[in-house]
Amino acid sequence: MEKQPMVILTGPTAVGKTNLSIELAKRINGAIISADSMQVYKYMDIGSAKIMPQEMQGIKHYLIDELLPSDEFNVFIFKKMAKKALEEIYSNDQIPIIVGGTGFYIQALLYDIDFTEQDTDIAYRNKLSEFAAVNGNHALHEKLKNIDPVSYETIHENNVKRVIRALEYYHNCSEPISKHNDSERQKESPYNFAYFVLNDERKRLYDRIDKRVDIMVENGLVEEVKKLKNMGYTSDMVSMKGIGYKEILSSLDGAYDIDEAVEKVKQESRRFAKRQLTWFRREKETIWLEKEEYSYDDNKILSKIKEILEEKRIIIC
Repeated sequence: MEKQPMVILTGPTAVGKTNLSIELAKRINGAIISADSMQVYKYMDIGSAKIMPQEMQGIKHYLIDELLPSDEFNVFIFKKMAKKALEEIYSNDQIPIIVGGTGFYIQALLYDIDFTEQDTDIAYRNKLSEFAAVNGNHALHEKLKNIDPVSYETIHENNVKRVIRALEYYHNCSEPISKHNDSERQKESPYNFAYFVLNDERKRLYDRIDKRVDIMVENGLVEEVKKLKNMGYTSDMVSMKGIGYKEILSSLDGAYDIDEAVEKVKQESRRFAKRQLTWFRREKETIWLEKEEYSYDDNKILSKIKEILEEKRIIIC
């Protein structure tokens, strides 16, 4: 059976994926599926750098503005929603373009990985949550050190949900979740795909990140977070833990002033970009597009992408 086509366009935050993806979609009759953990939420426009309808230029976008900030969103839900979008895109004889910086989500979809949502042991999960609340995220994370060293190294201690999921998986299955995930990663993708990683020189990227945060503040990021807070969305929700939201919310709650909060947003965004690049360098079959090599000319980058898509017979011209 012939594999269906898929294009992935990813890269670190603020590198310039959005505009490039729209131009690419125009050229190859594409539709875009967002692989972003924040843009799926309604009312969270500025802090997520969400593409707005008037910017889409008629290109259909999926997984944008589909959930309320109080809703759960994780790799399982993403995969389910993305597969539904894929069905519609293929039925319209279009090429799906997966755009965003959440590598974990991209990997799950591309290789149809079963990250397994085990039967939940609510009592054990609550026990771990209570342990973290009393002893701190670091102490909870240390529980992974001996039972799953790979997850210990790759999951940040503040990502409590993933730490708990790893501990829970070991508790239920008596094997590290990293071992299970690694075996799933060896799968061959069911798609005929091209996996592009857009990148830039570090200083330029960090300058773009800082400038984008300043623009977010000018455009009303603080007011957006105030509005969300007034709507009843709180710091314990997954959505409000996103970069830009958690720092401003903490400032509104009196933890520090707004100027310090903005600096924290910049710092966390730069760290996030570094983690994203580390993730993409580990992925197999990626095609790196260094903007400097193309003289920062999107048309040159798009021509190269199209050339590769033709070589792979993802598009036929």
